[in-house]
Amino acid sequence: MVDQTKDMDRWLGDGGMAIIGAIGGNFDAYGVDGEDLGWVSGTFIPLDVACNPHGSVQAGVHSVLLDAAMNFAINAALRGKDRTNATIEMTTELMRPAMRGQSYRVRGDVVRLTRQIAYAEATVSNAEHKLVSRATGTFLVHREPG
Repeated sequence: MVDQTKDMDRWLGDGGMAIIGAIGGNFDAYGVDGEDLGWVSGTFIPLDVACNPHGSVQAGVHSVLLDAAMNFAINAALRGKDRTNATIEMTTELMRPAMRGQSYRVRGDVVRLTRQIAYAEATVSNAEHKLVSRATGTFLVHREPG
């Protein structure tokens, strides 16, 4: 069952953050499964600015992209003007190198959403569907009075 609660179309592409597009990221779909399990998917084709001189993506770049994916997924699940307010904690793991110019899939998912805190995870996978990097995070949620 898909019950989309918020129109996030304006954030497709770079998620409203120029740095996502500058490193080669692009969000292309989102939704909500069940009552509050938001998700987002997209692509990542690393550009030169995202890579070291050998062409592999730096760990911090993975973190930026994964953090954005988790935030997008959470915001997709929230109603009205409710939104994420801050990343409280985030852990990023790299399993394989991501290389300049190759195409990767990005996915962000809400794991649990409470009144003030959201828990999410995000992944980057290669063309063979092998995990390249992943992150988990805890986020502060801002709820509008009402």
